[in-house]
Amino acid sequence: MERHARLGEFLQVRRSQLTPDGVGLPDGVRRRRVPGLRREELAMLAGVSVGYYTRLEQGQSQNASVQVLDAIADALQLDAADRTYLHSLATPGHRSAKAEPAPDETVSADLLTLLGAMTGVPAVVLGRRNDVLAWNPLGHALLAGHLDVTGPSRPDERPNMSKIVFLDPHTRDLYVDWDAKARVVAGNLRLAAGRHPHDRDLLALIGELTVASPDFAAMWADHTVQDCASDVYDLRHPLVGALRVQQHTLKLNQTPDQSLVTMTTEPGSPSATALTLLAQAIGEPSRGNR
Repeated sequence: MERHARLGEFLQVRRSQLTPDGVGLPDGVRRRRVPGLRREELAMLAGVSVGYYTRLEQGQSQNASVQVLDAIADALQLDAADRTYLHSLATPGHRSAKAEPAPDETVSADLLTLLGAMTGVPAVVLGRRNDVLAWNPLGHALLAGHLDVTGPSRPDERPNMSKIVFLDPHTRDLYVDWDAKARVVAGNLRLAAGRHPHDRDLLALIGELTVASPDFAAMWADHTVQDCASDVYDLRHPLVGALRVQQHTLKLNQTPDQSLVTMTTEPGSPSATALTLLAQAIGEPSRGNR
């Protein structure tokens, strides 16, 4: 889809998700033919003309200023991740480029050494398309012990975390609140699509998930945008049972398209004991969960 068309679709969906009462406007006496705010109401809240906002939604105005976009973001009540996505869609210099393959992603030797030293802490390195570029033994055992542990070392066979979440029944069973996890993954993938609109492999991944997973298709249509940072998940692991983990997603300065994802548990908790048992089950000497 052309970038300006995606911008219009994003604006329309987000406008439809607001109500007059939710933004402090009277509902009025006219019956609403469609859910959400009318274009004229959104334009008024943003302080722009109805004609200009209409052209923006229809893809006929492609040079919106930062100030106008911020005003529209305020009117739509967008959070930081949504705003980043909105600005990326409206960047003129990226609209006309053709889809092309992205360069192969590799993990630095220093990062691999760090992963190896992180005993007792599950850790995974994800790439720009959520490909698993590397994981330590405990990260593999916690999240995908049924998959080949050597998969990330073969670029053509790397597991993809988005596919794992939406298409793998083992992972659906792993997360107690699978829907919440899936929405985070879908929202993060949309943010990646805004940053890399011409990544051919990323577009193919989105297309594959849309066809293969009705859940993904529905979440993608909601235009949810989410930047993974820190989340708490309850898991039901097939080997060690129930545990709660705090997931931290750390961006890497030298490779900004890559992230280091770690999972920790509360010291002294039953979850920490379960994680220690998992480390012992895979033959990893645990130094305690930190």
